[in-house]
Amino acid sequence: MSDVTGAVARLVEHGPAIPALLPASVAALIATAGFHTWWTRRHGHAPPPDDTGARPPSAARQAGSSDRDGEAVTGADAGDSALWRMRTTVRDAPGSLAVLCAALAERRVDILSLQTHPLAEGTVDEFLLRAPGELTGSELAGVVSAAGGDRTWTERADAHDLVDAPTRILGLAARTALDTAELPLALRQLLGRCTIRSLPAGVGGHVVDDVPPEGALEDTVLRLRAPEGGVISVERPYLPFTPAEFARARALVELDARLGPRVPRGRDVLTLPEGSDITVRRADTRDVPAAKAMHERCSAQTLGLRYHGPVKDADRYLNHLLSPRYGRTLAVQTASGRIVGLGHLLWDGDETEVALLVEDAWQRRGIGGELLGRLVAMAAETGCANVYAVTQASNTGMVAAMRGLGLPLDYQIEEGTLVVTARLDPASRAAARLPRGERIGRE
Repeated sequence: MSDVTGAVARLVEHGPAIPALLPASVAALIATAGFHTWWTRRHGHAPPPDDTGARPPSAARQAGSSDRDGEAVTGADAGDSALWRMRTTVRDAPGSLAVLCAALAERRVDILSLQTHPLAEGTVDEFLLRAPGELTGSELAGVVSAAGGDRTWTERADAHDLVDAPTRILGLAARTALDTAELPLALRQLLGRCTIRSLPAGVGGHVVDDVPPEGALEDTVLRLRAPEGGVISVERPYLPFTPAEFARARALVELDARLGPRVPRGRDVLTLPEGSDITVRRADTRDVPAAKAMHERCSAQTLGLRYHGPVKDADRYLNHLLSPRYGRTLAVQTASGRIVGLGHLLWDGDETEVALLVEDAWQRRGIGGELLGRLVAMAAETGCANVYAVTQASNTGMVAAMRGLGLPLDYQIEEGTLVVTARLDPASRAAARLPRGERIGRE
Protein backbone atom coordinates (compact mmCIF):
# COMPACT_ATOMS: atom_id res chain seq x y z
CA MET A 1 0.00 0.00 0.00
CA SER A 2 1.38 3.43 -0.96
CA ASP A 3 1.82 6.24 1.56
CA VAL A 4 -1.13 8.17 0.08
CA THR A 5 -3.39 5.11 -0.03
CA GLY A 6 -2.43 4.28 3.52
CA ALA A 7 -3.31 7.78 4.71
CA VAL A 8 -6.74 7.58 3.06
CA ALA A 9 -7.30 4.14 4.53
CA ARG A 10 -6.53 5.45 8.00
CA LEU A 11 -9.09 8.23 7.48
CA VAL A 12 -11.79 5.68 6.74
CA GLU A 13 -10.56 3.35 9.47
CA HIS A 14 -11.37 5.98 12.09
CA GLY A 15 -14.95 6.36 10.92
CA PRO A 16 -17.91 5.02 12.92
CA ALA A 17 -17.11 2.20 15.31
CA ILE A 18 -20.26 0.33 14.19
CA PRO A 19 -20.74 1.10 10.45
CA ALA A 20 -22.68 -2.10 9.95
CA LEU A 21 -25.43 -0.73 12.16
CA LEU A 22 -25.79 2.89 11.20
CA PRO A 23 -24.09 5.59 9.06
CA ALA A 24 -22.51 8.66 10.61
CA SER A 25 -23.31 12.36 10.82
CA VAL A 26 -21.27 15.47 10.27
CA ALA A 27 -21.16 19.14 11.19
CA ALA A 28 -20.03 21.31 8.28
CA LEU A 29 -19.72 24.92 9.17
CA ILE A 30 -17.39 27.73 8.36
CA ALA A 31 -13.97 29.15 8.52
CA THR A 32 -10.33 28.28 9.33
CA ALA A 33 -6.72 29.56 9.58
CA GLY A 34 -5.92 33.28 9.77
CA PHE A 35 -3.91 36.25 8.63
CA HIS A 36 -4.97 39.38 10.60
CA THR A 37 -4.56 37.94 14.09
CA TRP A 38 -5.19 41.33 15.66
CA TRP A 39 -8.68 41.25 14.16
CA THR A 40 -9.37 37.66 15.14
CA ARG A 41 -8.61 38.34 18.80
CA ARG A 42 -11.52 40.81 18.85
CA HIS A 43 -13.98 37.97 18.61
CA GLY A 44 -14.95 35.64 21.44
CA HIS A 45 -15.46 31.93 20.99
CA ALA A 46 -18.60 31.33 23.03
CA PRO A 47 -20.22 27.91 22.67
CA PRO A 48 -23.11 27.69 20.22
CA PRO A 49 -26.66 27.78 21.62
CA ASP A 50 -28.50 24.52 22.08
CA ASP A 51 -30.49 25.17 18.92
CA THR A 52 -28.59 26.98 16.18
CA GLY A 53 -31.54 26.51 13.81
CA ALA A 54 -31.53 25.28 10.25
CA ARG A 55 -31.75 28.92 9.17
CA PRO A 56 -30.18 32.09 10.51
CA PRO A 57 -32.19 33.51 13.46
CA SER A 58 -33.17 36.59 11.44
CA ALA A 59 -34.61 34.40 8.69
CA ALA A 60 -36.49 32.33 11.25
CA ARG A 61 -38.03 35.44 12.80
CA GLN A 62 -39.03 36.73 9.36
CA ALA A 63 -40.77 33.41 8.71
CA GLY A 64 -43.00 34.03 11.73
CA SER A 65 -41.24 31.75 14.24
CA SER A 66 -41.45 32.13 17.98
CA ASP A 67 -38.46 31.94 20.31
CA ARG A 68 -38.59 29.58 23.26
CA ASP A 69 -35.57 29.40 25.56
CA GLY A 70 -33.63 31.27 22.90
CA GLU A 71 -34.38 28.62 20.28
CA ALA A 72 -35.96 29.31 16.89
CA VAL A 73 -38.97 27.10 16.23
CA THR A 74 -40.74 27.57 12.92
CA GLY A 75 -44.36 26.88 12.31
CA ALA A 76 -43.41 24.05 9.98
CA ASP A 77 -41.18 22.48 12.62
CA ALA A 78 -43.96 22.58 15.19
CA GLY A 79 -46.11 20.22 13.13
CA ASP A 80 -43.38 18.24 11.38
CA SER A 81 -39.98 16.93 12.41
CA ALA A 82 -36.51 18.38 12.78
CA LEU A 83 -33.01 16.95 12.42
CA TRP A 84 -30.62 17.22 15.37
CA ARG A 85 -27.02 16.34 16.03
CA MET A 86 -26.43 15.28 19.60
CA ARG A 87 -23.38 14.17 21.55
CA THR A 88 -23.48 12.75 25.06
CA THR A 89 -21.30 10.65 27.36
CA VAL A 90 -22.71 7.42 28.84
CA ARG A 91 -21.30 4.96 31.35
CA ASP A 92 -19.34 2.06 29.86
CA ALA A 93 -21.74 -0.54 31.27
CA PRO A 94 -24.12 -3.04 29.67
CA GLY A 95 -27.53 -1.55 29.07
CA SER A 96 -26.53 2.13 29.42
CA LEU A 97 -27.06 2.90 25.74
CA ALA A 98 -30.29 0.87 25.66
CA VAL A 99 -31.79 2.99 28.46
CA LEU A 100 -30.94 6.17 26.58
CA CYS A 101 -32.41 4.87 23.32
CA ALA A 102 -35.60 3.82 25.07
CA ALA A 103 -35.98 7.30 26.57
CA LEU A 104 -35.63 8.84 23.11
CA ALA A 105 -38.18 6.41 21.68
CA GLU A 106 -40.70 7.43 24.34
CA ARG A 107 -40.51 11.00 23.00
CA ARG A 108 -40.91 9.75 19.39
CA VAL A 109 -37.29 10.57 18.53
CA ASP A 110 -35.88 8.47 15.68
CA ILE A 111 -32.16 7.59 15.72
CA LEU A 112 -30.87 7.92 12.15
CA SER A 113 -27.19 7.27 12.83
CA LEU A 114 -24.81 6.63 15.70
CA GLN A 115 -21.07 6.90 16.17
CA THR A 116 -19.30 5.72 19.30
CA HIS A 117 -16.07 7.23 20.67
CA PRO A 118 -14.70 4.98 23.43
CA LEU A 119 -12.81 6.79 26.19
CA ALA A 120 -10.87 5.60 29.22
CA GLU A 121 -13.97 6.28 31.33
CA GLY A 122 -17.32 6.04 29.56
CA THR A 123 -18.20 6.33 25.90
CA VAL A 124 -19.06 9.41 23.86
CA ASP A 125 -22.03 8.66 21.62
CA GLU A 126 -22.81 10.94 18.70
CA PHE A 127 -26.31 10.74 17.22
CA LEU A 128 -28.16 12.09 14.24
CA LEU A 129 -31.80 12.31 15.31
CA ARG A 130 -35.16 13.07 13.77
CA ALA A 131 -37.34 14.57 16.51
CA PRO A 132 -40.86 16.03 16.63
CA GLY A 133 -40.79 19.66 15.56
CA GLU A 134 -42.06 20.94 18.89
CA LEU A 135 -39.16 19.37 20.83
CA THR A 136 -36.49 21.99 21.64
CA GLY A 137 -32.78 21.43 22.14
CA SER A 138 -33.06 22.03 25.87
CA GLU A 139 -35.88 19.50 26.16
CA LEU A 140 -33.95 16.96 24.12
CA ALA A 141 -30.91 17.38 26.36
CA GLY A 142 -33.13 17.00 29.41
CA VAL A 143 -34.48 13.67 28.15
CA VAL A 144 -30.96 12.38 27.61
CA SER A 145 -29.69 13.60 30.97
CA ALA A 146 -32.57 11.87 32.78
CA ALA A 147 -31.61 8.64 30.99
CA GLY A 148 -28.01 8.79 32.22
CA GLY A 149 -26.33 10.94 29.55
CA ASP A 150 -23.72 13.42 30.71
CA ARG A 151 -22.18 16.54 29.15
CA THR A 152 -24.86 16.53 26.45
CA TRP A 153 -24.55 18.86 23.46
CA THR A 154 -27.18 19.42 20.76
CA GLU A 155 -27.23 21.32 17.47
CA ARG A 156 -29.71 21.58 14.65
CA ALA A 157 -28.73 19.52 11.60
CA ASP A 158 -29.79 19.46 7.95
CA ALA A 159 -29.86 17.04 5.01
CA HIS A 160 -26.09 17.26 4.51
CA ASP A 161 -25.65 15.40 7.79
CA LEU A 162 -27.35 12.32 6.33
CA VAL A 163 -24.21 11.35 4.38
CA ASP A 164 -22.49 8.35 5.95
CA ALA A 165 -19.06 8.88 7.52
CA PRO A 166 -16.88 6.85 5.08
CA THR A 167 -18.37 8.68 2.09
CA ARG A 168 -17.94 12.05 3.76
CA ILE A 169 -14.36 11.38 4.81
CA LEU A 170 -13.35 10.11 1.37
CA GLY A 171 -14.90 13.24 -0.15
CA LEU A 172 -12.84 15.45 2.17
CA ALA A 173 -9.71 13.48 1.25
CA ALA A 174 -10.43 13.96 -2.47
CA ARG A 175 -10.91 17.73 -2.01
CA THR A 176 -7.66 17.96 -0.07
CA ALA A 177 -5.83 15.94 -2.72
CA LEU A 178 -6.83 18.43 -5.43
CA ASP A 179 -5.94 21.66 -3.64
CA THR A 180 -3.58 22.55 -0.78
CA ALA A 181 -5.90 25.37 0.24
CA GLU A 182 -8.63 22.85 1.07
CA LEU A 183 -6.89 21.40 4.16
CA PRO A 184 -8.19 23.97 6.71
CA LEU A 185 -11.70 23.75 5.25
CA ALA A 186 -11.61 19.95 5.23
CA LEU A 187 -10.53 19.93 8.88
CA ARG A 188 -13.41 22.20 9.78
CA GLN A 189 -15.93 19.98 8.01
CA LEU A 190 -14.36 16.94 9.64
CA LEU A 191 -14.41 18.37 13.17
CA GLY A 192 -17.37 20.74 13.13
CA ARG A 193 -17.50 24.28 14.47
CA CYS A 194 -13.94 25.12 15.51
CA THR A 195 -11.16 27.68 15.05
CA ILE A 196 -8.20 26.55 12.93
CA ARG A 197 -4.94 28.47 12.67
CA SER A 198 -1.70 27.74 10.83
CA LEU A 199 1.18 29.01 12.96
CA PRO A 200 4.72 29.29 11.55
CA ALA A 201 7.46 27.91 13.76
CA GLY A 202 8.21 30.20 16.70
CA VAL A 203 5.08 32.37 16.31
CA GLY A 204 3.08 32.94 19.47
CA GLY A 205 5.24 30.58 21.47
CA HIS A 206 4.29 27.62 19.24
CA VAL A 207 7.61 25.96 18.37
CA VAL A 208 7.51 22.88 16.16
CA ASP A 209 9.67 20.95 18.63
CA ASP A 210 6.94 21.43 21.26
CA VAL A 211 4.58 19.24 19.19
CA PRO A 212 5.55 15.58 18.78
CA PRO A 213 5.56 14.15 15.25
CA GLU A 214 2.27 12.36 15.91
CA GLY A 215 0.63 15.57 17.18
CA ALA A 216 -0.91 16.41 20.54
CA LEU A 217 -4.47 16.15 21.91
CA GLU A 218 -5.25 18.42 24.87
CA ASP A 219 -8.98 18.21 25.64
CA THR A 220 -10.44 21.02 23.48
CA VAL A 221 -7.23 21.70 21.49
CA LEU A 222 -5.51 19.67 18.76
CA ARG A 223 -2.01 20.52 17.63
CA LEU A 224 -0.50 18.89 14.54
CA ARG A 225 2.74 19.32 12.64
CA ALA A 226 1.98 21.36 9.52
CA PRO A 227 3.19 19.80 6.23
CA GLU A 228 5.22 22.92 5.35
CA GLY A 229 6.57 23.38 8.91
CA GLY A 230 5.01 25.12 11.85
CA VAL A 231 1.90 23.99 13.69
CA ILE A 232 -1.78 23.58 12.83
CA SER A 233 -3.83 24.49 15.90
CA VAL A 234 -7.49 23.44 16.16
CA GLU A 235 -9.62 24.75 19.04
CA ARG A 236 -13.19 23.77 19.93
CA PRO A 237 -13.82 25.23 23.40
CA TYR A 238 -17.43 24.09 23.69
CA LEU A 239 -16.80 20.36 22.98
CA PRO A 240 -13.68 18.26 23.79
CA PHE A 241 -12.11 16.28 20.97
CA THR A 242 -12.14 12.49 21.14
CA PRO A 243 -9.16 10.26 20.25
CA ALA A 244 -11.04 9.10 17.14
CA GLU A 245 -11.45 12.69 15.92
CA PHE A 246 -7.76 13.33 16.62
CA ALA A 247 -6.78 10.27 14.57
CA ARG A 248 -8.95 11.37 11.63
CA ALA A 249 -7.49 14.88 11.63
CA ARG A 250 -3.96 13.54 11.85
CA ALA A 251 -4.56 11.20 8.88
CA LEU A 252 -5.94 14.08 6.78
CA VAL A 253 -2.88 16.23 7.53
CA GLU A 254 -0.64 13.27 6.71
CA LEU A 255 -2.36 12.88 3.34
CA ASP A 256 -1.78 16.57 2.60
CA ALA A 257 1.90 16.25 3.52
CA ARG A 258 2.43 13.21 1.28
CA LEU A 259 0.99 14.99 -1.76
CA GLY A 260 3.03 18.19 -1.40
CA PRO A 261 2.09 21.69 -2.68
CA ARG A 262 -0.61 21.70 -5.37
CA VAL A 263 -2.96 24.29 -6.85
CA PRO A 264 -5.60 23.62 -9.55
CA ARG A 265 -4.60 24.92 -12.96
CA GLY A 266 -8.02 26.07 -14.16
CA ARG A 267 -8.24 29.58 -15.67
CA ASP A 268 -10.67 31.93 -17.41
CA VAL A 269 -9.93 34.36 -20.25
CA LEU A 270 -12.11 37.46 -19.99
CA THR A 271 -12.54 40.53 -22.17
CA LEU A 272 -12.67 43.85 -20.32
CA PRO A 273 -15.18 46.55 -21.38
CA GLU A 274 -12.50 48.50 -23.27
CA GLY A 275 -11.49 45.37 -25.23
CA SER A 276 -8.36 44.05 -23.46
CA ASP A 277 -8.17 40.32 -22.70
CA ILE A 278 -7.09 39.17 -19.24
CA THR A 279 -6.66 35.76 -17.67
CA VAL A 280 -7.91 34.97 -14.15
CA ARG A 281 -6.30 31.98 -12.45
CA ARG A 282 -5.29 30.60 -9.07
CA ALA A 283 -1.89 31.72 -7.77
CA ASP A 284 0.56 30.44 -5.15
CA THR A 285 4.06 31.12 -3.84
CA ARG A 286 5.57 30.38 -7.26
CA ASP A 287 4.09 33.75 -8.29
CA VAL A 288 5.96 35.74 -5.62
CA PRO A 289 8.58 37.16 -8.08
CA ALA A 290 5.84 38.36 -10.47
CA ALA A 291 3.86 39.81 -7.54
CA LYS A 292 6.93 41.71 -6.33
CA ALA A 293 7.39 43.10 -9.83
CA MET A 294 3.78 44.34 -9.73
CA HIS A 295 4.50 46.02 -6.38
CA GLU A 296 7.32 47.95 -8.04
CA ARG A 297 4.90 49.25 -10.67
CA CYS A 298 2.29 50.30 -8.08
CA SER A 299 2.23 53.76 -6.55
CA ALA A 300 2.89 54.32 -2.84
CA GLN A 301 -0.74 55.35 -2.40
CA THR A 302 -2.06 52.11 -3.92
CA LEU A 303 0.24 49.96 -1.77
CA GLY A 304 -0.66 51.98 1.32
CA LEU A 305 -4.38 51.47 0.79
CA ARG A 306 -3.84 47.73 0.42
CA TYR A 307 -1.37 46.96 3.23
CA HIS A 308 -2.27 49.63 5.82
CA GLY A 309 1.38 50.12 6.77
CA PRO A 310 4.82 51.19 5.54
CA VAL A 311 5.06 50.68 1.79
CA LYS A 312 8.60 49.33 2.10
CA ASP A 313 7.21 46.34 4.04
CA ALA A 314 4.73 45.31 1.34
CA ASP A 315 6.94 42.63 -0.23
CA ARG A 316 7.36 40.70 3.01
CA TYR A 317 3.62 39.88 3.13
CA LEU A 318 3.64 38.05 -0.19
CA ASN A 319 4.93 34.63 0.92
CA HIS A 320 2.13 34.51 3.47
CA LEU A 321 -0.59 35.90 1.20
CA LEU A 322 0.25 33.56 -1.68
CA SER A 323 0.52 30.44 0.49
CA PRO A 324 -2.47 28.12 -0.08
CA ARG A 325 -2.23 27.20 3.60
CA TYR A 326 -3.74 30.56 4.59
CA GLY A 327 -6.40 30.86 1.89
CA ARG A 328 -6.87 31.19 -1.85
CA THR A 329 -5.38 33.76 -4.21
CA LEU A 330 -6.57 34.75 -7.68
CA ALA A 331 -4.17 36.46 -10.09
CA VAL A 332 -5.06 38.59 -13.12
CA GLN A 333 -2.49 38.53 -15.88
CA THR A 334 -2.27 40.16 -19.28
CA ALA A 335 -1.76 38.43 -22.62
CA SER A 336 2.01 38.86 -22.11
CA GLY A 337 1.87 37.03 -18.77
CA ARG A 338 2.36 40.08 -16.53
CA ILE A 339 0.40 39.99 -13.26
CA VAL A 340 -1.61 43.21 -12.85
CA GLY A 341 -4.01 42.23 -10.04
CA LEU A 342 -4.22 39.96 -7.00
CA GLY A 343 -7.24 38.99 -4.94
CA HIS A 344 -6.96 37.09 -1.65
CA LEU A 345 -9.50 35.04 0.29
CA LEU A 346 -7.91 34.53 3.71
CA TRP A 347 -8.96 32.09 6.43
CA ASP A 348 -8.82 34.35 9.48
CA GLY A 349 -9.41 32.10 12.48
CA ASP A 350 -13.20 31.79 12.49
CA GLU A 351 -13.61 34.71 10.05
CA THR A 352 -12.94 35.10 6.31
CA GLU A 353 -11.23 38.16 4.81
CA VAL A 354 -11.09 39.41 1.23
CA ALA A 355 -8.36 41.76 -0.02
CA LEU A 356 -7.55 43.24 -3.44
CA LEU A 357 -4.61 44.90 -5.16
CA VAL A 358 -4.80 46.18 -8.75
CA GLU A 359 -1.89 47.88 -10.48
CA ASP A 360 -2.51 51.63 -11.00
CA ALA A 361 -2.51 51.48 -14.80
CA TRP A 362 -5.21 48.77 -14.72
CA GLN A 363 -7.56 50.31 -12.18
CA ARG A 364 -11.10 51.46 -12.99
CA ARG A 365 -11.51 48.75 -15.64
CA GLY A 366 -13.66 46.36 -13.59
CA ILE A 367 -10.81 44.06 -12.53
CA GLY A 368 -11.32 44.63 -8.82
CA GLY A 369 -15.05 43.90 -9.02
CA GLU A 370 -14.41 40.75 -11.06
CA LEU A 371 -11.88 39.46 -8.54
CA LEU A 372 -14.04 40.31 -5.55
CA GLY A 373 -17.12 38.63 -6.98
CA ARG A 374 -15.20 35.42 -7.63
CA LEU A 375 -13.61 35.40 -4.19
CA VAL A 376 -16.92 35.95 -2.42
CA ALA A 377 -18.53 33.22 -4.54
CA MET A 378 -15.73 30.87 -3.40
CA ALA A 379 -16.38 31.84 0.21
CA ALA A 380 -20.09 31.12 -0.22
CA GLU A 381 -19.34 27.70 -1.71
CA THR A 382 -17.27 26.76 1.32
CA GLY A 383 -20.12 27.65 3.69
CA CYS A 384 -18.82 30.95 5.04
CA ALA A 385 -21.48 33.02 6.81
CA ASN A 386 -19.83 36.32 5.89
CA VAL A 387 -16.67 37.90 4.55
CA TYR A 388 -15.04 41.18 5.55
CA ALA A 389 -12.66 43.65 3.96
CA VAL A 390 -10.31 45.93 5.91
CA THR A 391 -9.63 49.21 4.14
CA GLN A 392 -9.70 52.98 4.56
CA ALA A 393 -12.69 55.24 4.05
CA SER A 394 -10.73 56.98 1.28
CA ASN A 395 -10.50 53.73 -0.69
CA THR A 396 -13.63 54.42 -2.71
CA GLY A 397 -12.77 51.69 -5.23
CA MET A 398 -12.90 48.92 -2.63
CA VAL A 399 -16.06 50.30 -1.04
CA ALA A 400 -17.74 50.50 -4.46
CA ALA A 401 -16.68 46.93 -5.27
CA MET A 402 -18.20 45.65 -2.02
CA ARG A 403 -21.44 47.50 -2.75
CA GLY A 404 -21.43 46.05 -6.25
CA LEU A 405 -21.82 42.54 -4.83
CA GLY A 406 -25.47 43.18 -4.11
CA LEU A 407 -25.13 41.65 -0.63
CA PRO A 408 -26.19 43.13 2.73
CA LEU A 409 -23.24 45.11 4.14
CA ASP A 410 -22.27 46.17 7.64
CA TYR A 411 -19.78 49.00 8.27
CA GLN A 412 -17.54 49.46 11.31
CA ILE A 413 -14.71 51.81 12.16
CA GLU A 414 -11.89 50.15 14.12
CA GLU A 415 -9.01 52.41 15.17
CA GLY A 416 -9.47 54.60 12.11
CA THR A 417 -9.82 51.62 9.76
CA LEU A 418 -13.01 50.84 7.85
CA VAL A 419 -14.22 47.24 8.07
CA VAL A 420 -16.94 46.27 5.57
CA THR A 421 -18.66 42.91 6.17
CA ALA A 422 -20.86 41.18 3.59
CA ARG A 423 -23.43 38.65 4.82
CA LEU A 424 -23.64 35.38 2.86
CA ASP A 425 -26.84 33.78 4.15
CA PRO A 426 -28.73 31.78 1.45
CA ALA A 427 -31.38 34.45 0.88
CA SER A 428 -28.75 37.15 0.37
CA ARG A 429 -26.72 34.99 -2.01
CA ALA A 430 -29.80 34.22 -4.11
CA ALA A 431 -30.38 37.93 -4.71
CA ALA A 432 -26.68 38.85 -5.14
CA ARG A 433 -24.70 39.48 -8.30
CA LEU A 434 -22.02 36.83 -7.84
CA PRO A 435 -20.23 34.91 -10.61
CA ARG A 436 -19.92 31.17 -10.47
CA GLY A 437 -16.71 30.97 -8.47
CA GLU A 438 -16.18 27.28 -9.18
CA ARG A 439 -15.06 28.15 -12.71
CA ILE A 440 -11.70 29.15 -11.25
CA GLY A 441 -9.47 26.51 -9.79
CA ARG A 442 -11.07 23.46 -11.39
CA GLU A 443 -9.76 21.36 -14.21
